Amino acid sequence: MPLPKQKIERELLHVRNIDCKGYKRIDNLWDIEGWITDVKTYPFDNRDRNNIKAGEPLHGMGIRITIDEDMVIKDCVAITDFSPYNICSNITPNFKRIIGLKISAGFNKKVIGILGGIKGCTHLVELLKPIATTAFQTLAGYKLSKTKPPFKKDMLT
Repeated sequence: MPLPKQKIERELLHVRNIDCKGYKRIDNLWDIEGWITDVKTYPFDNRDRNNIKAGEPLHGMGIRITIDEDMVIKDCVAITDFSPYNICSNITPNFKRIIGLKISAGFNKKVIGILGGIKGCTHLVELLKPIATTAFQTLAGYKLSKTKPPFKKDMLT
C-alpha cells in the first residue's frame, strides 16, 4: 500500500536505496549482500570529484558477508564504487575485522566498537544493520521450510 498522496507541492532532491539479498551457497555457507546508493536530483560541486551530476551516485557502496548456520561471519568484503571523498575506498579492508563476529544480540554495538568513527565508513557500518536483518530472514525462512511439512491449501479449512 503506498503512502497517501501529499497535498503540498514538493520537489524530490535525494534518493537513498538500500538493497539486501541472501544466498545459500553450495558449500553450506550463506552470502548476504547489501548495497547502498545515494543520488541527488541536482548537480553540485565536490572537493574530490569536482562536479557530481544530477542522477550520478554520491554513494555507491556494497558489503558481502559470508556466514555459517550459527550466524558467525566467516568472510567480509566491502567495496566503494562511488563516494564523495577519495579516501573513502581506503577504509574498506578494515571491514575484514568483523570476521568471527556472531550476528546476535549486541551485534550492532560490537560493529560500532570495531568499525566506528575513523576505523570504518559511516555508510558501510549503517549498511551492516539491514544486512544482519537479511541474514536472519534468509536463514530463518530456509530453516523453517526444511523443518515443517510443506504448506497445503486445505490446511486452512
